[in-house]
This record gives sequence, C-alpha cells and structure tokens, in this order.
Amino acid sequence: MAGKHDPIIVVGGGLGGAAVALALGRKGFAVRVLEQAPEFGVIGFGIQLGPNVFPMFDRLGVTDAVLAHALFPKAILMVDSVDGGEIARIPVGDSFRQRFKRPYVVIHRVDLHGVLLDACKALPNVELVASRGVADYEDHGDRLRVRTEDNRTIEGAALIGADGLRSTVRQQMLGEGEPRTIGYVAHRTIVPMADVKFAVDRDDVVLWSGPGFHIVHYPLRNSTLFNIVTVFKTSNAQPSDTASPHPDLDHVYRDSHPTMKALWAMMDLSRRGWVSSDRDPIRHWSKGRVTLLGDAAHPTLQTLAQGACMAIEDAVCLAEMIEQSGGDFPAAFRRYEAARYLRTARVQFESRYHWDNFYHVGGIEREVARRIWSVRGEDEMFQCLAWLYDGFALPEKQGRAA
Repeated sequence: MAGKHDPIIVVGGGLGGAAVALALGRKGFAVRVLEQAPEFGVIGFGIQLGPNVFPMFDRLGVTDAVLAHALFPKAILMVDSVDGGEIARIPVGDSFRQRFKRPYVVIHRVDLHGVLLDACKALPNVELVASRGVADYEDHGDRLRVRTEDNRTIEGAALIGADGLRSTVRQQMLGEGEPRTIGYVAHRTIVPMADVKFAVDRDDVVLWSGPGFHIVHYPLRNSTLFNIVTVFKTSNAQPSDTASPHPDLDHVYRDSHPTMKALWAMMDLSRRGWVSSDRDPIRHWSKGRVTLLGDAAHPTLQTLAQGACMAIEDAVCLAEMIEQSGGDFPAAFRRYEAARYLRTARVQFESRYHWDNFYHVGGIEREVARRIWSVRGEDEMFQCLAWLYDGFALPEKQGRAA
C-alpha cells in the first residue's frame, strides 16, 4: 500500500488536472502535476458554470475566489437565427438560485484556472512541473513509472490522466484512436465590450440557433469583454482543429437575423478553430494504478456547458475515494468509476441529443421545437434540469449504507 508521501502523478495541468491536484493536496497527499506546455495555462475564452459545481468548489476551498471573478446572468436564452424570436428561456436569477441553492455564472477560463493554480501553489505537497509531456507509463503493481517525452523517468504511487480529449494515457490504456467527430467546427473570439456597436443582449447567455450552426455570446470580466463562440457544420468530411471555415458560410448566414450577421462579422477567423468531438461513454476508464478524469474519461459535446463541471466533480470524488481506500488505488479507482460513469454518460448522451434535435434543426422541425419549448414554464424548466443541477452526492464511506 502506497502512503501519502509517495507522489500521485497527474498528467495535464488544465482545469481538471489542477482541480484534482488541489483536492488531493488538501487531503495531505503528495501530488506532481506534469504539463506538456512550457507554462501552465488554458484556452483564453469564457466558460459557463452550473450550480452543481459549487459544492465542489466549497470542498476545494475556492468558492469565494471563483465568485469574485464571475458574472451572474439573469437568463439563458435560445433565440431563432432567422427572426430573433425567443425559442426557450431559462431564468437563472433569484428563482433559479432559490431552487438550486447555488448560482449560474460565467467566468473567464483563465481566471478560473488561476484560482485553482494559486490554491495549488499555496500547498507545499503539490508540485507543478511544466514542459513535461508524457510519452508512456508502466504499472509495476506496487508503484507507477512514467516516461516523459524528453526521456526522463518519474515514479509515483498512481497516475491520473487529465490530459483531455486526445489523452495519451487513455490511448495507452484503451487504444481507441481518434475521437468521434461530428462535422462541426467552433471558433471563439473575445472583444472589448466597447467595440460592440450594434444592438445585442450584453447581459445574458444567448444562443442563436439555426440549421447547421449556432452562435453563443455572453459578457466577461465585469462586462468589459464580450465572449462570442460560433459553431457551424463544415463541408470538410474530416475537419481539423486548424481547418479554415468552409467557403459556404456566406450562404449559411444569408437568411440570418442582422444581429447574427453582426456577431459573425466580429469573429477573428485567423485564429484556430476547434473540431466538435466526443467519444462513446464507457463503464471503465481505470486499470490498476491508472485512471482518467474529465475529457480524458468522458469527453462530451459542449451542448450542456458541463465539461469543466464534470471534470471538477470527478476531481473531488476521486480524491475522496483515494482517501477512503487507505492507499489501495485500484480499489479507489473502481469506486470512483462506479460513482461517476452513469452521470457523465447521461451528460454525453443528452448533449448529443440536444445538439442533433434542438440546437441545429431547420424548417418545420425548427417550428415544432419552438412550439414545444415556448409552452414550458419556469417550474417545468427547473424540473428538466434537476438531474444535473441538483448536483453530485459523494459516495458514503465503505461499510455504511449507500
């Protein structure tokens, strides 16, 4: 059995990796985080956080710091790309907070990452190591050995792959190859709010829905910045993260509302795009002293805005299972999987369903979707979201009723 002084190796220093390092570090475990990039950082755009993640922030001791950087929209809106009419509205103000006990916020991803990293740096038992990409690992039963891309060897008690959609750790464990692509590419842009000269909702989270494309926008950093994400179906059968937009975009947006066209005009297409991808849910993502976390374990489409939230829930759950196991990592990882796979699989499946059947429909199907959602009241909306936003209850300690 490994003790608390044998370092647990975390591969990947993004939101999930930083969260699990902090969760373990606060419990007294030695943690070494290996980040491939020359410095710790994340994609510099906005992120939405549902109320389900805030009990996890409480356990990590960072709630106040997160809220200090956050903005509190009053609603999440879906509007029609052609006439700008409202398809659906989820109020996330006072009534939402009363029902779910916690807020719905938007925050700059860099600010959230900074909060987690600062908390890690305050712990003497958490080591953050940049420029250390992982090539492969060896599980020796009683210990774990990692070989880095620069041919160094690092030993530890266990390995947590928090290295994202194209996880090196997952590839060695499961050998699945590339993730599932769905033919959509996302482009992200942040502009100063002062540069937004046209009439547009600057306070809420707004999604413009159209056949084969959508645009999301919301404010950041005390409403001084405007975060815009545009997602569209590409004619390229195998799009890449560096692919240029397909040449038919003018046609795609031809019949769109003038506000959508104005938003599209603000996009900086010289920057890279991100291919929308996921993987099929799996029941097991651990083997021996190795496990996966976040997008490495259960990558999802961005439909429900829950990728980071699920990774942070994973982090807190995993740290709890490791502590309860008394150093039996394989047993801890089995309990962690059992606690997490159904919830994360539902996020993956529901994200696919809404992507295909709600976000990107056109013609009569669009009109039907609008009619269905227009008659749903606040209570019904909240009931539909309860499975997600009521949060995740950590498993009871072994020997007690679950």
